[in-house]
Amino acid sequence: MLAAFSIAPLTSDPTGSVTDAVARAVKVVRDSGLPNETTAMFTTVEGEWDEVMAVVKDAVDAVAQVSPRVSLVLKADIRPGHTGQLTAKVQRIDEALGEVSP
Repeated sequence: MLAAFSIAPLTSDPTGSVTDAVARAVKVVRDSGLPNETTAMFTTVEGEWDEVMAVVKDAVDAVAQVSPRVSLVLKADIRPGHTGQLTAKVQRIDEALGEVSP
């Protein structure tokens, strides 16, 4: 499965910055060893249901250590028997557009 998610503290920081808290969540994902990618708005992780959900929970818990309230947005593509889709899906689109992935 692929799971794209965004975790953020609900904060009263006057600057509105959530960088440090979000970095805690991203570190959990990167330390998991699962294939992952972080973009400006979401982090996507690939793996089996239980391992992906465990990473999402651990990432939420990491943010909860610095915020009493946490927001989670989650979208999943559950397709048993398919792996490597984190990059393969993008490659198929690039091929359809006549482009080559880096």
